[in-house]
Amino acid sequence: MTTTTPIRHRPGWWHRMDTAAGGFALDLGLYTVSAAFAAVTAATSTLLPHRAWGGIAALGYLGAAFVTLGQLLLRRHLPGSALVGLPARWLVTVLTWAAVALLPIVRQSMQRAAGRTDRAQEEVIVVEESGRRLTETGTPYLGPDAIAALPPGEQLLGYTPYQPGMALFGLPRAATEAWWGDARVWFAVGTALALILAVRILRRPVGTAAALGDDAALLRGIQAATVLPICALTLATGGDDLPVLALCLLALALAATARPGWAGVAVGLAGALKLFAWPVAAVLVIWGLCRRAGLRAAAGAIGLPAAALLPTLLVDRDALVENVLRFPLGHGLVASPAQSPFPGQLIASTLPAGRAVAAALLVAAAVAIAVRLVRHPPRTARTAALICGYGLLVAILLMPTTRFGYLLYPVAFLLWAPALDVSRIRQPAGEDGPQGVDLRT
Repeated sequence: MTTTTPIRHRPGWWHRMDTAAGGFALDLGLYTVSAAFAAVTAATSTLLPHRAWGGIAALGYLGAAFVTLGQLLLRRHLPGSALVGLPARWLVTVLTWAAVALLPIVRQSMQRAAGRTDRAQEEVIVVEESGRRLTETGTPYLGPDAIAALPPGEQLLGYTPYQPGMALFGLPRAATEAWWGDARVWFAVGTALALILAVRILRRPVGTAAALGDDAALLRGIQAATVLPICALTLATGGDDLPVLALCLLALALAATARPGWAGVAVGLAGALKLFAWPVAAVLVIWGLCRRAGLRAAAGAIGLPAAALLPTLLVDRDALVENVLRFPLGHGLVASPAQSPFPGQLIASTLPAGRAVAAALLVAAAVAIAVRLVRHPPRTARTAALICGYGLLVAILLMPTTRFGYLLYPVAFLLWAPALDVSRIRQPAGEDGPQGVDLRT
């Protein structure tokens, strides 16, 4: 592998804010604002699982804010103390995630196992039911006739708008009614495993200023995927998006360290869970083509979702089409409850022929992104992450049917991008560097 001078991007406003007071200033702001958000959620949310999360998370974030404030003050008087170093920030992040995400999961799962019916969002029930159907019928989906035969109030829960792999997280509930069979427990396990592996891949050898800066960027990316309220709340109450996100971040980490085949496997696993990973897979395949490794990236990125779809397609094609295509596109027997007031939804619901207008805008945005990919394909994982972040942000804002929680994807991708400037892996020519290099492994 040819070596060149590592690429260092010019610091901007985000870098200055991110590194102020050694990163503790932004940490303090993050935990303080998050505590306020959790408290407001606990007091005002109309969703009972969200209220339950807020009551616990507010205390967790408040504790993290006090600890960070103490570290910030200690840094002024004892700047060389181990309590104000980067490892201390990592420890606070891990403990905060345990307090604001993992603890609420365990508590709500135990309450649910004890008989509380208001301690899980609908997606948890849907995933668990899909796991049960998978063991009984060989497919996680109900066909259109079976859904139509359900009482009107239950038809929505009859749909499983996920890829077949998501049903695997529902298998433990099919085997036991114990609290640890709750799908959220296994969403958390999958998320943690993927993020731990991503950190191990991206961590630099300690002892250099470059390593400290790189690991600080990595910490910020991990915070975006764990302790950020939109992620912690989603994992604790629903959770299905977090393992998808974590696998996509792992795929980008593998791409950043010149492992195109494994990057394809990671994003392919994500694509076997949910459609949101498919745009990321497309971007990484194009990145692989720039590395002369397009087939290796595509083998996993395309092959794994296809392998997951094939058995369900053979068992019941109509059920697969009804759940995976018709329902998300708004042509199911019932409408999706994902109606956050973003521009696409407002256009679709207020303008004449609004759904067609919103669809046209979404297609136009997709064409613009495709043109950008053709004219300026991503040559680095960092650029791929930025394209995924901005592209999904535009798509979420313009989709007629969407959720506020989906914003966790673009936010995490954009904050993950700085962590992908791996010093020991040299960058190719193009928009990210002045010199060319072959990153083939």
